Order: sequence, then structure tokens, then C-alpha cells
Amino acid sequence: MRVSVIGGGRVTDEQAATAERLGRELAGRGHEVVCGGLGGVMEAVCRGASAAGGHTIGILPTERRADANEYVDTAIATGMGNARNVLVAMNGDAVIAVDGGTGTLSELGHALDFGKPVAGLETHRIDGIAGIEHVETAEAAVESVERRA
Repeated sequence: MRVSVIGGGRVTDEQAATAERLGRELAGRGHEVVCGGLGGVMEAVCRGASAAGGHTIGILPTERRADANEYVDTAIATGMGNARNVLVAMNGDAVIAVDGGTGTLSELGHALDFGKPVAGLETHRIDGIAGIEHVETAEAAVESVERRA
């Protein structure tokens, strides 16, 4: 399965560690990681997936594939800025959010619009919107999306 991982471009050490564990867990279960390809959660999840032998795909907001973090295996330049968030959400069979700001919030909305199963780790809680299963660990996030995909 291909799983889109979304989250903040700037994160705490604890959030980065969570995202890295998530990448290792996804790769260890044979899943590919899709993300926005830059820093923060995106870099940490790619670092974890790479360390576990997984494949990572970065859908970049810029026009240069070279802007991808060093752990992205397949960089896709879009030149679309944050409009690329639609593509990040669309290209996963499921979505896992770690932390995040308004960009992550938009990706959550797109994922739900596309009917993707979504798991959240320390991310937005949106009253009145169903579809995000909030979990406590990277392992629980992967189990959540595997069960619902």
C-alpha cells in the first residue's frame, strides 16, 4: 500500500522521532511513503522509511527535484506551491497526519474528500468532521489505516 504522511515542516525533536518511527513501521510492513518531500515530518518519515529499506516519494511544491530532502527516493517537482497538497493526499491509499499547521489541515480535508482512511498523531481535531481516527503511537496509526484501507 502507498501511504501519504502529512505534517509540519518544522517539528519538535519528539515529533520528528514519532515521524521517524512511523516511517520505519510503514517500510517494515512493506508500504511506500508519499509526502511533501521537504523538512520536518516529511524528512523524518523518509529517514525512518529509508533506514528500514522502504521506498519514499516526495511531491514537492517547487520546480526543482533537487529541493527534496536527502531521504526521498523519487522526487516529483510540481511548481505548484501548496496546491500540491491535493496531490500528496490523492496519491496515498491512506493518509497519516503527524502534528501540522494549515497546510496539513488542507491535506486532511482533501484526504477526507477523496474518501481515504486517515489516522492522526497529535494533529488537528475537527469538531463535526468524521473520518480521522486519532491514535497515540506510530504502530497504531499504521494499524488504523491498514484496517480501513
